[in-house]
Amino acid sequence: MSACTRCHFALEAEDLRCALCGLGVPHDDGAATATVRAEILRCTECGAAMAYSAQAGAPACAFCGAVTKLEALADPVDQARWKGPFAVDAATARAALTAWLGSRGFFRPSDLASASTVENLKPVWWPAWLFDARAEVHWTADSNAGAGRSAWAPHAGRCVLDFRRVGVSASRGLSDDECRWLLPGYDLATAVAMEQPGAAEPPGAIVERFDTQRSAARRRIAETIEATAAANVAERFVPGGRSRNVKVSVLVDGLSTERCALPAYVLAYRYRNGVYRVVVHGGDAQRVTGDAPLSWVKIAAVVLGAIALLAVVVAVVAASGGR
Repeated sequence: MSACTRCHFALEAEDLRCALCGLGVPHDDGAATATVRAEILRCTECGAAMAYSAQAGAPACAFCGAVTKLEALADPVDQARWKGPFAVDAATARAALTAWLGSRGFFRPSDLASASTVENLKPVWWPAWLFDARAEVHWTADSNAGAGRSAWAPHAGRCVLDFRRVGVSASRGLSDDECRWLLPGYDLATAVAMEQPGAAEPPGAIVERFDTQRSAARRRIAETIEATAAANVAERFVPGGRSRNVKVSVLVDGLSTERCALPAYVLAYRYRNGVYRVVVHGGDAQRVTGDAPLSWVKIAAVVLGAIALLAVVVAVVAASGGR
């Protein structure tokens, strides 16, 4: 691993600029031409990019079902080096969807689980950046510690935080909320090299290509480090039981990244005249996220009941006041 000629920060092979000071990194033209370039299937609706697979056959997007088009890229494409194994099979993913639909709460249709039918189930590996970092954090905050007669007192401090295997999504097929829900459930110690076939890989699984380039990924990683540091400081370092206005200044002392493909099932199910999407974690069937319809009949009944109750209360109060 090389180092920046100005600040001596460690550089990775694909870096175009230093992540710390921004100095451009010279690259050998011969090495650049040897970098793998790819043709990908690009969804015309959600923009997800997937590796072309003759076995997959159909030109439909694995995430939203829209038509895909073949796109040739002139620039090098980041590719996953590691992949998480599928520990959930298709039958378990279907069962997880049924259980999830049955637990959506009162304001969902009563027959949601029984009347829904799965129209499509697709196993996918979605891309994520995984990073390790060490950062010096200077912070300021207000807390109730030492406030005396005031509600708040100012505090400041410095700490060093280590970040290990923190994930940042590089997917366009999955939303940020979906990725945030899925990420904590992966056992990254079981990841294997992309070219290594897994023992329980579901047939027809598709690999989504990285759609967050390295420069954009660095920004997202920096934002994630800052947000995580602020939450960590508020929980561990700010004295007192309450805090506010937690501000952090982060100086990254070391940063290394890996590209990983993480397993999930994308399911489309139909309920009456609507089609909805749900994502089931490929390693933990208890982690499910997605869309479900509301029962407007139940919502209307609750609203009308509340209005009727309010009318009764007003009538009682008015009657009491007239005596």
